[in-house]
Amino acid sequence: MKFTLNWLQKYVDTTGITPAELAEDMTMLGLEVDSVDPLFEELSALKTGIVVSCEKHPDADKLSLCQVQIGDDTHQIVCGAPNVRKGLAVVVALPGTTLPGNFKIKKSKVRGIASAGMICSERELGLGDNHDGIMELPEGTCDGERFIDVMELADTFIEVDLTPNRPDCASVIGIAREIAGKIKKPLIVPVTGRTIENRSPHFKVEVGADELCPRYSAKLIKNVTIGQSPWWLRKTLMSVGLRPINNIVDITNFVMLEYGQPLHAFDFSKIAGNTIIVRTPHANETEITTLDGTTRSLSEEMLLICDTEKPIAVAGVMGGLNSEVDDNTTDILLESACFNAISIRKTARKMNLSSEASYRFERGVDPGGTVNALDRAIELIVEIAGGTYDPNGTDQYGGRVPANTQSLSISRTSRLIGVTFTGEELTEMLKSIDMKVAVKDEDTLWVGAPTYRVDIEREADLVEEIARLYGYDNVPTATPKVRLSYPEQDENRLKRYPLAVKLAQSGMNEAINYSFAAVKHADMMMLDEQDFRRQAVSLLNPLSEDQSILRTCLLPGLLENVKRNISFQKTAVKLFEIGKVFTDQGKDVQPIERQYLTGVLSGNRHGESSPLHFKAAQTDILDAKGTVEFILTEMGLSQLNQKEQIQFSVPPDDAREPFSCAHYSLAIHLGNDLIGTIGKIEEEVLRNFGIKHDVFYFDLNFDALCTIGQEDKVFTSLPVYPAVKRDIALVVSQSVSAGQLLNEVRSSREKLLEQAEIFDVFAGDKIAEGYKSVAVSITYRSATKTLTEKNVEKSHAKIVRLLTDK
Repeated sequence: MKFTLNWLQKYVDTTGITPAELAEDMTMLGLEVDSVDPLFEELSALKTGIVVSCEKHPDADKLSLCQVQIGDDTHQIVCGAPNVRKGLAVVVALPGTTLPGNFKIKKSKVRGIASAGMICSERELGLGDNHDGIMELPEGTCDGERFIDVMELADTFIEVDLTPNRPDCASVIGIAREIAGKIKKPLIVPVTGRTIENRSPHFKVEVGADELCPRYSAKLIKNVTIGQSPWWLRKTLMSVGLRPINNIVDITNFVMLEYGQPLHAFDFSKIAGNTIIVRTPHANETEITTLDGTTRSLSEEMLLICDTEKPIAVAGVMGGLNSEVDDNTTDILLESACFNAISIRKTARKMNLSSEASYRFERGVDPGGTVNALDRAIELIVEIAGGTYDPNGTDQYGGRVPANTQSLSISRTSRLIGVTFTGEELTEMLKSIDMKVAVKDEDTLWVGAPTYRVDIEREADLVEEIARLYGYDNVPTATPKVRLSYPEQDENRLKRYPLAVKLAQSGMNEAINYSFAAVKHADMMMLDEQDFRRQAVSLLNPLSEDQSILRTCLLPGLLENVKRNISFQKTAVKLFEIGKVFTDQGKDVQPIERQYLTGVLSGNRHGESSPLHFKAAQTDILDAKGTVEFILTEMGLSQLNQKEQIQFSVPPDDAREPFSCAHYSLAIHLGNDLIGTIGKIEEEVLRNFGIKHDVFYFDLNFDALCTIGQEDKVFTSLPVYPAVKRDIALVVSQSVSAGQLLNEVRSSREKLLEQAEIFDVFAGDKIAEGYKSVAVSITYRSATKTLTEKNVEKSHAKIVRLLTDK
């Protein structure tokens, strides 16, 4: 927002406050001041003069030889302007002066006649585009004075960078209101409290979308004269970087900056049917030519201002060339409306067209101020451009919203800011920025926010207003109390990190993949149509087709990692990943998130740099199973004597993972719940990923593992007495797993039992078909004595009977 100190002074008395102090006050009010600069300093050396004589140049028909009085001196200046004449007050650049554009004035001779300076035009001064003649100063101007003082150009330019939540400050009156509340001075507003009582019989307005146009006000002014604006208006606009055009356009721009309400003037004779229709485009309306002469495409969601035949403006952005006010205009229809901020923002972005009007509409224009700004502009038009106006008009307010009232706790405000306030003090501060305040009870105030304060939504916003008005620099500082306690840690996270470190130390590498995956992964993994891992959450704005959903399984990402490693001749791959997978639960429902621990193993068991006699040692399913057992051990879950035991089993074909080979699959259960699988990846799946090597995997529900109670770590002294080993070989059905035998031995509760492990499985030869021989080695030991043969035989016979009975 750009304005000048002299302009601000018209609405609030800032006498005695320096520009630097004013900038500091605005900064403490939350209005970031970008710059404070003196205006037109480059014109400070120019003087006013009076042409005391004007004769034709003896050697040039279009040149005049002028004697110009400047103070006590008379200067001879050759001038080529057609409007120079005796008695005219002019602005003179004497030798040694530098004009805008780094143009230096020197003494010179023009057609043999000495010329000591230059009489300047508006364009040479950088004050306009007029170069047809020199600038004529008002009658009665004295000579020898500073030009910028005579024309009231000496001023201070201030630019404020507004945050999106303060559209009310996108006007000089809005800035003045903030300053007035800070310095406790009254706010002077030229026009306020206006309404339109009756509809005009001369034109009609139809608003077809109240949600896109909450309020539309308009009035008709007849018999205006289009011409140049007076100096004060042109000077005001130029001081903030706007180019004067004509009196009507300049007034609408001035009022827009003054009130923050964009206005638009239509040539009434160009409006078909004398009717304004606010609507979105029809199917056959695809483009419009705007005031800048550019033809722009329309889309169905854009809001247009139309007559009965055609669009005549893009609402809130720019008018159409077909309804432009030109030099022949006599009657104008002046529009003051409030449009939906989101709609205008989308339109401006889609058209790549930004204007001062769209800047304000995008942030939110005060729907309660349309008529005030309209009447202010009409008063200026009648004063400057003449004409008469119809006091009637139209004011359609279909988008009126209830009054914005909030409760404010006095005690809570005092506690949050750290200053004890009374209700009277809060009331005075809030009323200074035009808020309505009423007492609800001894500790609560009812506060009504004006319509232009769209940022006031809750009590906290009012507390911020109090802090701003009181002054952030006046709020006392205090050291906050800090509790010396640690927040509760996520137990799963505490388990995850040390486990990842242990796996890395064991020779695996941790992979960290994106949580985004490709839809095609489900088909590449050969998942069934009913598989829950096909229930993926789709991203609204994916970066690419390969990252269009949230992953439902970690394995596809790891297989992509394997393929990449093999492509770089790294065939010995051992990777693991601990990460979240997501299962869709339907629209507007949060997806289920689970944390999984998944790993893949491929190539040489000992790595690519292993000794020659290890080169043939390739990873197999036992490496994957061993890694899982290592994980269970590190998590304190290795002992299988719990009430609900972790069991490894061969799954039936209908329960096997579709991407796992039939004879290389294991299921891991906790009681009746499946918590993981181990296996070898099917060749077809590997081909889908472009892999030509065997890959083994494990896939564990890490959240489920974390729910199991860990075994307490107990110190046990080293054994003192020797151990005794006995072997048992049983012929059992192929359907009986070796693990079942171990579980039976370990659950026997034999007190001398220390360890049991499988050391041989044999089938064929003398073993009947459908059976196998499983050999179990059992270690016995006593913590109190050396075992005798009798002790061992008794315990061993008990275990043999247990196994044979089963």
